[in-house]
Amino acid sequence: MARHFGVPPLLIGMVIVGFGTSAPEMVVSAIAAWQGNPGIALGNAYGSNIANIALILGITALICPIAVHSQVLRKELPILTVITALAAWQVADRHITRLDAVVLMIVFSALMAWTIIQGMRTGSAPDALGSGMEAELEGKQRPMRESLMLLVTGLVVLMLSSRILVWGAVEAAQGLGVSDLIIGLTVVALGTSLPELASSIAAARKGEDDIALGNIIGSNLFNTLAVVGIAGIIDPINPDPDVFYRDVPFMAGLTLSLFLFGYGFRGPGRINRPEGLVLLLAYLGYTAWVVYGVVLQ
Repeated sequence: MARHFGVPPLLIGMVIVGFGTSAPEMVVSAIAAWQGNPGIALGNAYGSNIANIALILGITALICPIAVHSQVLRKELPILTVITALAAWQVADRHITRLDAVVLMIVFSALMAWTIIQGMRTGSAPDALGSGMEAELEGKQRPMRESLMLLVTGLVVLMLSSRILVWGAVEAAQGLGVSDLIIGLTVVALGTSLPELASSIAAARKGEDDIALGNIIGSNLFNTLAVVGIAGIIDPINPDPDVFYRDVPFMAGLTLSLFLFGYGFRGPGRINRPEGLVLLLAYLGYTAWVVYGVVLQ
């Protein structure tokens, strides 16, 4: 649809793909908050961020090392780090109020405006992310009617499947006697991160490293701002203490490591197989930490 309206490939990669891969998190968290399960909403957002960096980038880098050439992504990496710090500051008092959520949505709107301006300014200039997206879209233009049908069908299926996922998550939490947060951090987060996993692996195997990393950066920006913001506006969130002491520090550490790996202070950033293995082991260790906490309860 974006191609039919002449949207530059770089902007498609920065905004459209980000919305698309984060749509499950947005809808699932909104439904969870609406039904009075804010723990699932927050766990889904932060758990997806952790899975995106540690699990998905770890697996992707093990399959094919990721080199970062895009100047746009190099600008977004420090922005993601600062926004993660904002998230940590907001949960420090154990409350995400509607005002906090509105702040997140304002920051998200400003970021989207900046992103669109950046995409339009560099739309005709060479950038690795834009070039990779152009190559990915080459020869795949569908008729407008077919594109619209796929878009509407996808949205309907997304709404239905998200409702089923939230229902199943609540039932699982009640049946296992664990908190909504734990289910959101693990099962729900992993399920909603599958689009990023599929798209990142496919992009890396084609040598489109910047698209693979762009999927993760865009998704984490959307999760931290829009997903938590939407859920918090619907129903203010009172996070468990573990969110501040365990989940947010781990998410922040992963985000900082992604910045250090991907920024490339002396040349193109790169996530090689050893870094990918470290990330994957970190995810397994984090999951074991969460499960061990459940067993102790």
